[in-house]
Amino acid sequence: MTLLDHAPGPAAASATHVVRALQPLVRAEARAEAPAAGLDPADLEQSVWVRLLERPAAGPPDDAARWVRDTVRAEARRGRRTARRERPYAGTEPAAGPADCPERAALGAAERLALRAALSRLPGRCPRVLEALLAPGDLTYREIAGELGMSQGSLGPIRSRCLGCLRRMLAAEVVAPSVRG
Repeated sequence: MTLLDHAPGPAAASATHVVRALQPLVRAEARAEAPAAGLDPADLEQSVWVRLLERPAAGPPDDAARWVRDTVRAEARRGRRTARRERPYAGTEPAAGPADCPERAALGAAERLALRAALSRLPGRCPRVLEALLAPGDLTYREIAGELGMSQGSLGPIRSRCLGCLRRMLAAEVVAPSVRG
């Protein structure tokens, strides 16, 4: 049931018919244009319906398919312009979402602790190499190689071997989930 279904008279029946006839085209055009504009397809589709409702009482457009294409593209351009011009206020932080909940923070801390413990059990230079790669300073390969006293060219193969060793060690420790029946 739509808002148009509640309006009395033949105008409502005509509007409902137009919406039902154009809905697949509007949805397809919105889904095609939305990614390039950085918009949600449902938001773009809704903007097109608002434009249709804003039309004068002349009724539906004569060439509905062309009108839909032109309107979707115009709304996508408007969305791109708006996104370029709008900037968040300085100092505003996004509201805490599911990723910021205490349970996820605790699980993340436990995972980081388990990773650090596994790194310490690796053989040879592997703990130092992977610790340097995980350092919060986001060091380059040149900086890491200089810090560890090795050539920059050998850092990639050593990193690959160390990660393989870590992967095998963790795979042996982590129990595969059982199938429940």
